[in-house]
Amino acid sequence: MKCSMYIATSADGYIALPDGSVDWLHTSGNLEVDMGDEDMGFQKFINSVDCMIMGRKCMEVIASMNLSPEQWPYGNMRIVVLSHTVKEPPESLRGRVNMYSGSIPDLILALESERFKHAYIDGGSTITSFINLKLIDQMIITKAPILLGEGIPLFGKIKHRPKLENAETTAFKNDFVQVKYNVSYL
Repeated sequence: MKCSMYIATSADGYIALPDGSVDWLHTSGNLEVDMGDEDMGFQKFINSVDCMIMGRKCMEVIASMNLSPEQWPYGNMRIVVLSHTVKEPPESLRGRVNMYSGSIPDLILALESERFKHAYIDGGSTITSFINLKLIDQMIITKAPILLGEGIPLFGKIKHRPKLENAETTAFKNDFVQVKYNVSYL
C-alpha cells in the first residue's frame, strides 16, 4: 500500500502551537489575495487516496472544528484513528472514523486485504511512526509564511535517515509554499 502525507507547517516546522491549536493557519499569508478555487492541491490529493490513517490528537483537532456535513473534506473515505487510550471517537465524529489500537503493520495488512491501495497519513506522531517503519512513500508539506518559534514539531525522533527525492515545489499567491518529495529508505 502506498502511504502519503499531506500536511501544513509553519515556516519553522511546527504543526501546532504548544496547546495544539492551529488557528494561525487561517491568519497566515497574504489574506488580501483572491485564491479563487485554489485549495493548494488538497482536493487533487484527496481524490488520489482511498483511506486515511490519523492519530488521536489529529482526530481531536478535527473534532473541535465541529464541521458540518457540507464542510467535511473527506467524503465517505474510510478513516482509521490510531489510539491506545481512546476507544470511542467524539460524538461529532461517530460514524465517520474507526478507532484502532493494534500495530501499524497489522493495520496496513488489514487495509490491503480490503483492497485499499493509497493511504493518507496525518498527524505528527503518526507520520513519525510511519517513517520509522519505512512506510511513508510520499511527503507533501505546505509551509505557511509564519514563524511560531515553539510548538509541536512535524517530526519526532527519526530512527534512520530517509532520502527525499524528486522535489517539486509550488509557490501560491497567498505566500504559502508547498514541497512534494518521494521518500526512499536505505
